[in-house]
Amino acid sequence: MKVLFDTISNKASKMVTRQYSTSFSLGIQFLHKDFHKPIYGIYGFVRFADEIVDSFHDFDKAVLLEEFKHETFTSIDRGISLNPILNSFQEVVNKYNIEPELTSTFLKSMEMDLEKKNYTDEGYKEYILGSAEVVGLMCLRVFTEGDHKLYDQLKPYAMSLGSAFQKINFLRDLNADYKGMGRVYFPNVNLDELNDETKAEIEKDIEADFNTGLAGIKMLPKKARLGVYVAYIYYRSLFNKIKKLKASHIMQERIRIPNGQKVALFAGSYLRNSLNIL
Repeated sequence: MKVLFDTISNKASKMVTRQYSTSFSLGIQFLHKDFHKPIYGIYGFVRFADEIVDSFHDFDKAVLLEEFKHETFTSIDRGISLNPILNSFQEVVNKYNIEPELTSTFLKSMEMDLEKKNYTDEGYKEYILGSAEVVGLMCLRVFTEGDHKLYDQLKPYAMSLGSAFQKINFLRDLNADYKGMGRVYFPNVNLDELNDETKAEIEKDIEADFNTGLAGIKMLPKKARLGVYVAYIYYRSLFNKIKKLKASHIMQERIRIPNGQKVALFAGSYLRNSLNIL
């Protein structure tokens, strides 16, 4: 029975999400239950693609990613894949009419990660568009449930929020990306000489994205608002912690929010949302 296989596929995406990101998993719980399965489906797909370029060092990553890309679009066209993660993703894409170009743009950013590089301004914007902004748009397609007018209205806000999240990830992972992967995402920045002034300029850019993103959260349908707001609060707290640190510090270790603090943040987010004081 295909329904059983689809159930197994959705559980696989949920398991991937929980194993790879406790923060994201907790945030999903604050979404309406109608959105749990499709958002797990999107995250599972994104996570697997990212793993190919970040983790499979003993294998030909380019070949693996090309095969993954081919199977992704084949599964969307057929409406099925024997890869449970892709089967779950294609179900989301087809149900919510997620544009093919969103998936293509995302996979292009994964291809960009196959090479160690220093990004130009143009490349930086292209990478963020593919790795974060279009993922936000995939989720927005789910949240707006076929309301194309609302989707178009919220599109720039979702892109800004995704951009803010990704730039914070860059700051959080500076040490691993640079020393481990040879990647420098921020354009025109020499990480060997990163100083507090340059860090402050990066943070100013993130702040602008955050402010735009929060305005969009307030306009989201009620079924999605709390879950997205929880993600915003988590990243805002991580961002605030990074802002307090010296540039030299963030080059030495990955900055984290302890699990106990995460729970307190999520509880506070729930209360603020309930009182409509976002």
